[in-house]
Amino acid sequence: MLAGTPIGNLSDATPALRQMLTQADVIAAEDTRRAKKLLAGLGLETGAHIVSYYDQNETTRTPELLGYLRDDKTVLVVTDAGMPTVSDPGYRIVRAAIESDIAVTTIPGPSAVVTALAVSGLPTDRFCFEGFLPRKAGERKTRLDELATEMRTMIFFEAPHRLLDFLNAAIDVFGATRQASVSREMTKVFEETKRGTLADLAVWAQTGIRGEITICIAGAPTTQTATLAETVSQVLDLAATGVPLAAAATQLAAMSGYARNQLYQSALQARKETP
Repeated sequence: MLAGTPIGNLSDATPALRQMLTQADVIAAEDTRRAKKLLAGLGLETGAHIVSYYDQNETTRTPELLGYLRDDKTVLVVTDAGMPTVSDPGYRIVRAAIESDIAVTTIPGPSAVVTALAVSGLPTDRFCFEGFLPRKAGERKTRLDELATEMRTMIFFEAPHRLLDFLNAAIDVFGATRQASVSREMTKVFEETKRGTLADLAVWAQTGIRGEITICIAGAPTTQTATLAETVSQVLDLAATGVPLAAAATQLAAMSGYARNQLYQSALQARKETP
């Protein structure tokens, strides 16, 4: 059984979660110390066998948990916050249980993904969750480039000390004027959601931001008012005034709806073909 745990405020714990924490035979926790702290915070005691289940041991621990399930034991999977499997451990045991024809159920709970989306002020009818992007700048940029034409609202997780780098990378691909929001410490005492353009948020983030971070970024514009060739010509005209080609592509991407990388590569090719 997968159980959603509070993302900050312990009062968000559901009655079903409280009940299963005391009745489960085994609790597979991302961090056993955090699980015990959760139990203490809720004023609960359990006779469950509490074992660790995190990224580094998920592969080796899964057969053990599957063994408990085959013995008709109730295994409760919890993470430090939110729903297991969503940028957290749990996927492997779910797959193993399904392949063994063992029922998988859930106890719904808070989710940082939809909580941040709901307060972002951005479109909520269609969205995609990207989780944590690669830490290395080149790999992160590659992934963002792949999302340049994504028209759904995009949701990301990021560590607070990497937030500014993330926002600057997003500006490079999506443009400085793309609307976005950053939510931190949701449901906690110092909860805050900052909304504005990516440029606005980058300035704000320079002061140093703490807490759990969830970022929402508006999707790409759905229409283009000029053809690709016309927009590439505008990129070249802007670059001719002394603006770096990459910056010109970024600026026109935000205005036109075309992907920044598409404009940049097309402009480079046009330069090569110009006598």
